Amino acid sequence: MSSSKTKGLDTSFLQNLKSDIPAGIVVFLVALPLCLGISVASGAPPIAGVIAGIVGGLVVTFISDSRLSVSGPAAGLTAIVATAIMDINSFPAFLTAVVLAGLIQILLGIIKAGLLGQWFPSPVIKGMLSAIGLILIMKQIPHALGWDADFEGDFSFFQSDRENSFTEIYKAVLLESPGAIIISGVCLLLLIFWNKFVASKINWLPGPLMAIVAGLAINLLFGEYLPAYHLGGKELVNLPEGNWQSNFTFADFSSITNPLVLKAALVIALVASLESLLSIDAVDKLDPSHKTTNMNRELLAQGFGNFTSGLIGGIPVTAVIVRSAANVQAGGKSKISAILHALLLLVFVFFLPDLLRLIPLSALAAILILIGYKLVQPALVMDMYKKGKDQFIPFAVTITAILFTDLLIGIIIGFAFSATFILLRSLKRLPFVVKESESSDDTRITFSGDVSFLHKPSIFSALNAITEGSNVVLDASKASYIDPDVLNTFSDFQYNAIDKNIKITLIGMEKFPLIISNSNH
Repeated sequence: MSSSKTKGLDTSFLQNLKSDIPAGIVVFLVALPLCLGISVASGAPPIAGVIAGIVGGLVVTFISDSRLSVSGPAAGLTAIVATAIMDINSFPAFLTAVVLAGLIQILLGIIKAGLLGQWFPSPVIKGMLSAIGLILIMKQIPHALGWDADFEGDFSFFQSDRENSFTEIYKAVLLESPGAIIISGVCLLLLIFWNKFVASKINWLPGPLMAIVAGLAINLLFGEYLPAYHLGGKELVNLPEGNWQSNFTFADFSSITNPLVLKAALVIALVASLESLLSIDAVDKLDPSHKTTNMNRELLAQGFGNFTSGLIGGIPVTAVIVRSAANVQAGGKSKISAILHALLLLVFVFFLPDLLRLIPLSALAAILILIGYKLVQPALVMDMYKKGKDQFIPFAVTITAILFTDLLIGIIIGFAFSATFILLRSLKRLPFVVKESESSDDTRITFSGDVSFLHKPSIFSALNAITEGSNVVLDASKASYIDPDVLNTFSDFQYNAIDKNIKITLIGMEKFPLIISNSNH
């Protein structure tokens, strides 16, 4: 019996391996330029982003409950990290803040703060996925055209170079590179053809890897036969020269009492936790198995990840939706794909950097544009539209807010709008019914469920509409909660009813002590 189980496990492992190896390669190709670009944009050494990517793939993946999410440096933290490094004015001291942020996240996991991730409505999460898809397409179009002024991984509408997503595309069209256009076009067509006709037959060979090989080969041919079309410099993956192994920086714990370090640690912990919870929720929705991740354990995993990253010179890590989506779309089945991507980062960056420096960014752009298209999912947009305005409007607002700000600000705007939308909708469903007798001046107001202070204006209007000399029954026997503000409104009504000769009968109000008596007589 045990040997049968073992054989089953081995078969399952091997089947997953056939999918996880290609997926791990795809995630590695996507993660590499993002790790470098985000780190440089944050004002940190390029190696710090690579370290964060390796730690995210190894430490976080090992502890996390999610089988498909991939962690590493995130664009949403770029401005926060850059500001903290500038304010603290010491990268080793900043690393101490990352270590402390990890400890705070571990504490958040212990006290089960992961439930905060469940507060975000489904339209907001789905809007986030679609917005990220659109941003990927918009941000990668310049790289596909050969204009590489903005760093890889920038998700903000307004860029640090005073351009924005639209003006960057406009500049790219004006200053396009024929060589980059040919490479990105060929790679995109190859990916579409591969996904449609080849992937199902040769699933162990990832299309994105073939696209990178094709792009690299075409650029080498340009260098040999069409020098005017050859790409170089910023148009290729930009790995700094030098001995990376000697450039490690470690946390300086002598700065642990510095108020700026403590402030940065708290901000990083809170923002990284929020982004991770949102990303994990989104990945769970992309996961074909629809597995639900333990959010408290995810906070623990991210905490240990940031603790480790800060110790050995890495910038903060979070669960990252772009890499995770690439993992899902490439057919990843288990944690092996995320672990493999980290090992490939380690091997290629530290031991085979010259090979990576040959990869055109326009070839990587083709991969990311296709990932973006799959995230937008036109069918999802139509599905949300068919569900009605209650679902579609918060969904559309979230997309728009993220597109024109950045990921975190957009999510907060989307959440605030969705919460307001839900609140207004709930206010239309009044927790009371007014029934007037046709044959007399009797009025019965029956309350049910929770009566909050938000219903106070409607209740005040209903009471104020009662005419003089009426007999009123206020029935709260079906009410589970009545807000004190509403109870005060009842008391005021009781007091003023004497002058209007209104007789009041109370039912079920004895559990609410602010009511004065059963009658005003």
